[in-house]
Amino acid sequence: MNTPAPVLPAEKLQQARQLLSALRAEMAKAVIGQQAVIDEVLIGLLADAHVLIEGVPGLGKTLLVKVLARTFGGQTRRIQFTPDLMPSDVVGHTLFDAATARFVTRQGPVFTHLLLADEINRAPAKTQSALLEAMQEKQVTLEGNSSPLPRPFMVLATQNPIEQEGTYPLPEAQLDRFLFKIRIDYPSEEEEVALTRQVTRAKTGGDLDVETVATLIQPATVVGLQQWTAHVVVDERVVAYAVAIVRASRETPGLASGAGPRGPIALVRAARARALMAGRGFATPDDIKAVALPALRHRVTPAAETEIEGLSADDVLCALLERVPAPRA
Repeated sequence: MNTPAPVLPAEKLQQARQLLSALRAEMAKAVIGQQAVIDEVLIGLLADAHVLIEGVPGLGKTLLVKVLARTFGGQTRRIQFTPDLMPSDVVGHTLFDAATARFVTRQGPVFTHLLLADEINRAPAKTQSALLEAMQEKQVTLEGNSSPLPRPFMVLATQNPIEQEGTYPLPEAQLDRFLFKIRIDYPSEEEEVALTRQVTRAKTGGDLDVETVATLIQPATVVGLQQWTAHVVVDERVVAYAVAIVRASRETPGLASGAGPRGPIALVRAARARALMAGRGFATPDDIKAVALPALRHRVTPAAETEIEGLSADDVLCALLERVPAPRA
């Protein structure tokens, strides 16, 4: 495929690549053995999007959010989702102040740069949906008054794939708002040895120390990187390739339902971010293919026979990617 002319100048591309490489290295100091997860979270941040992280307890999902916020000097807040959590506990509420005889708005924890929605599927749909406006519009409306959220704003939600008792599946409308569904798995034996050594070396407690992670940039720089990401060139054939993948998911026998129109949009947004991380001003079909699994696995539903055979959505999507031809020169 012919390489399109980049819009961003070479010096900006080089600067972005160096900054993002430094961020990756800094995060890897604390988040050991999860480089692919770090990359996917950074892609979500660059794309001005949200990510859903799935993994068993103890794999560093909360640590990942803290480390990311520390690298760019951002604010972070955590909400532990429980069955009795109310929407007002997320977005805030308005109350009457008797001392001033006025109604006062108390902003909820959603007013931050990085929001960790821990075990989001523990709360009922009414509370989960309290995040919808924040995730889509980057604002919160209380008593008819809309307040913008800080920029950048990113929701990193976690859920446990094993323990399903007392959980509420996320509504499809909310799942679709997440750019990625990231799978975080156990580290390798060598990585687990390094992790254990780092946590237990002359320290009390059982958590990794994030104090060693340096703040490299500021929130305004992240917003600037998001603007650069938006100007990464995407050739029409690459867009058509993203659409072809999603349309094929709607006709694949192993899937009960395919991805909707947000599917190709997510592929293109993520591909642009991946290209910028590599210092390129243009996205390629390989970028689309590389982000396809995290961008689509939560937008498709495996058929009953697929699950009976022990296959996952990832298995079906991998086979689909092999069938859909990529544009070439």
